[in-house]
Amino acid sequence: MPGEILLEVRDLVKDFGGLRAVNKCSLSVQRGTITGLIGPNGAGKTTLFNLVTGFHRPDSGQVFFRGEEITGLAPYRVFHKKLCRTFQIPREFKQMTVLENLMLVPAGQRGENLLYPWFLPKIVRRQEQEIREKALSVLEFVNLIHLEDEYAGNLSGGQKKLLELARTLMADPEMVLLDEPGAGVNPTLMKQLVANIEKLCYERGVTFLLIEHDMDLVMSLCSPVIVMSNGEKLAEGSPQEIQHNERVLEAYLGSQYRRAVVQE
Repeated sequence: MPGEILLEVRDLVKDFGGLRAVNKCSLSVQRGTITGLIGPNGAGKTTLFNLVTGFHRPDSGQVFFRGEEITGLAPYRVFHKKLCRTFQIPREFKQMTVLENLMLVPAGQRGENLLYPWFLPKIVRRQEQEIREKALSVLEFVNLIHLEDEYAGNLSGGQKKLLELARTLMADPEMVLLDEPGAGVNPTLMKQLVANIEKLCYERGVTFLLIEHDMDLVMSLCSPVIVMSNGEKLAEGSPQEIQHNERVLEAYLGSQYRRAVVQE
């Protein structure tokens, strides 16, 4: 349902030694949105993603997905709840083909059980064919079908970002966390990636939360936009509201912004 809170973070705290990376951060993401998460370098954005998806365990606070608490669950368990993520640096299996990278994703494959290939090979072959057809359909969607037999390690940076998105789609996600999808992507592939995100959200109902430093991309793609600074949520609003928020401008520009205000 539109307006329903799909992901909620309550008072998350994470310390690394003497450094507090996330400081009692609370935020929520509504179903059916493309929500932007921005902030200066070191604001705690990627650490927040790691806490939500189980790669780090919070020191305190809670994470809820679809109203169910998932705080501290292992990453594979979060993934199986249809909450998926990508990474700043793609983590493809370099020595496997693009198609094989996708076919690895679905859980519960019969061929992983030694008994099935021996005693029920037809069931294994039928499931593998279904997974293959789904993977080819996903590659068609993200326009990587022409690279299905290419080794993933040979792809360009932008193609690897598309591959990451394609792998999440193999899990039929309800929500995807995108960590800097635009980094290192050329303008042509960026347009393609943005079009895919919009189509997935508005036509298939996938919810997105994305970290991005390209402000033009954020302001054209995302609504609402959440701003983090010093491990905390600083502001939230429409792109227009965030662009004119003095606290946000000061967090990004610091003393330079304050001097500009005084001079005016």
